[in-house]
Amino acid sequence: MESDPTLLRWVQATLDGDQEAFAEIVYSFTDAVYNLCYRMLSNREEAEDATQETFIRAHRALSSYDSSRPFKTWLLSIASNHCIDRIRKRRVQYLSLDDPVASEATLSLSSDEPTPEEATLDHERERLIGRLMNELPGEYRAAVVLRYWYDYSYQEIAEALSTTESAIKSRLFRARQMLADRLELLSKPARSRLQES
Repeated sequence: MESDPTLLRWVQATLDGDQEAFAEIVYSFTDAVYNLCYRMLSNREEAEDATQETFIRAHRALSSYDSSRPFKTWLLSIASNHCIDRIRKRRVQYLSLDDPVASEATLSLSSDEPTPEEATLDHERERLIGRLMNELPGEYRAAVVLRYWYDYSYQEIAEALSTTESAIKSRLFRARQMLADRLELLSKPARSRLQES
């Protein structure tokens, strides 16, 4: 059960028509929702729109919130499902690896005062991870983000994405395999250039 009595009061007050209570919910969870949306969509403006849409949908569906589930999990499930829908719509268009949307992804890879060489390598690694993440189907990307950025358990991810733990394990396995295969493909041209020289 949701253990935060303040949050439960805000939920009930919102259901009773108190918009200030919902503003408290938005304030408390905006960062988490935005971060999830940004990790999935790799575009700041689109993540901001998705964050706003998540809270609109949450407000409309608040009466269906089950207080036996953590509120954050419920809210992030709305966000991840909305982002998956956006990714599906996006897939209709062709996205090249050089697309500016893909190059905007910045994943947090921090270290204490990296050398310029390390900073350059970190930046290149971040760009590569962002590009590869953009190639994953939405359902796989959601599972990866919830597992590796939010450290959710398989059960929590399954609840957030309305599926089973075995389905999540399968998606994560396939996502890792797809990423590994893509990395292998990307490294082949580099190896062949080295062999030619």
